[in-house]
Amino acid sequence: MSRKYKFNNPSGLYFVSFATVSWVDVFTRQVYFEILAESVSYCRANKGMELYAYCFMTNHVHLMFRSASNDPSGLIRDFKSFTSRNIVEAIKENVQESRKGFLLEIFKTKTGHQFWQHHNKPIELWSTAVIKQKLDYIHNNPVKQGFVTDPTHWKYSSARNYADDHTIMAIDDIGFSFGRMS
Repeated sequence: MSRKYKFNNPSGLYFVSFATVSWVDVFTRQVYFEILAESVSYCRANKGMELYAYCFMTNHVHLMFRSASNDPSGLIRDFKSFTSRNIVEAIKENVQESRKGFLLEIFKTKTGHQFWQHHNKPIELWSTAVIKQKLDYIHNNPVKQGFVTDPTHWKYSSARNYADDHTIMAIDDIGFSFGRMS
């Protein structure tokens, strides 16, 4: 893997994206989104995650975060491992999941299940301009995909937080203001 895609600065602010295996659309049911949200909240409360932006899409996640314990790689590894186990279990137990067999077959490996693709593509954010660019990218992802016409209308996005709606999930204060995200 390229040096460009590693957590080189343990105290750095990072943008990461990671997707489900085969980019399969798993996050089409509320219960799976809730596992992600609860896991992020747990990481914020117990693992030193400072979360500045997020967006949960149907098959991938974007996060802008910092590790207060100077272990961003370990933090993301633990988050992905926990959510992988819990989402696969939720799929197995969900009597309303019409795609259960299909999904479990996609995630099946010789030794168990693989839910997330291995890479995270961490990009260290080193300037206000780059932070703004990544915030816009994160918040406009649901608009670009055609799910909503306004970033604040996507339920699982920090675009809502930046519009002073903190009802879904809390984030940390980034320390400066950009005004309304477009």
